[in-house]
Amino acid sequence: MSTETVGPRVLLDVNVVLDVLQRREPFFADAARVLAAAETGRVRGIVAAHTVTTLFYLVAKYESADAAHVQITELLEFLEVAPVDEMVLQKALALPHRDFEDAVQMMAAVRAEAEYLVTRNARDYAAGPLPAVSPAEVASLLATT
Repeated sequence: MSTETVGPRVLLDVNVVLDVLQRREPFFADAARVLAAAETGRVRGIVAAHTVTTLFYLVAKYESADAAHVQITELLEFLEVAPVDEMVLQKALALPHRDFEDAVQMMAAVRAEAEYLVTRNARDYAAGPLPAVSPAEVASLLATT
């Protein structure tokens, strides 16, 4: 990361990054603000390791493998990658989440010492050990700092 980070550590759920990469409305603007904050160092942006592979697969499927390669390379210039290892998976299995992938995202965020998990589906993470917030909430938080 080329700039000094002064803001919170936030793990970005796959849907937030996809909202930007695929310019999905009406979610694009808030998600883009969060990703821009990560790129400029206003927040410390993190993605789970399995998010990277999912993003690559989806961009390659809907655009091209070359586009996926370029976009992932650009994201990795300013986003950290939280490991998803056996410990993360075991702890995710112990969470009361209905969706295992959501539990893995949450435990990857905990492992990466994130302060927030940023997602459009905050209610799916209500039982987790970290607060789940929307991109709009992060954008609002940044506007006041």
